[in-house]
Amino acid sequence: MNNSPHYFKLEQANSIVQAIRPLLAEILEIRQEILSQQPQVWPVVEKAVGNGGSQVASQMVRQFNRMDGLVREVLATGAVIKDMNTGLMDFLAQRDGRDIYLCWKYGEGEISYWHELDAGFTGRQQLGGSTQKLLDGQRQSSPADS
Repeated sequence: MNNSPHYFKLEQANSIVQAIRPLLAEILEIRQEILSQQPQVWPVVEKAVGNGGSQVASQMVRQFNRMDGLVREVLATGAVIKDMNTGLMDFLAQRDGRDIYLCWKYGEGEISYWHELDAGFTGRQQLGGSTQKLLDGQRQSSPADS
């Protein structure tokens, strides 16, 4: 089994974003349904412990199972889920020989931000032309290359 990390090029990560966007939409929808049922469910859960369940609790279990399957699909792409509540995702990449994260949040178009591994969402920086070239694997030319 290969335990080395998978590094994404910007183009690869953007392809994955396109694939996981509908999965995240469904995850966030299920999350909202579960949260909206919470006031009804807690009393049912308390009663269900003693008498074997209810239709509402059974429905919630199905929602949790579906969400679990969707999360597994997202994680199988190599993406890192940073915040399930907002659909915040990171993709491991390299910039100037060091590990960074390409950062994308549900609702954004393509990946437009990156941050250091320890910086998190508040440390996001806009991708620029030279950064994008580096992340796509193109070596920057220097005056000596001319």
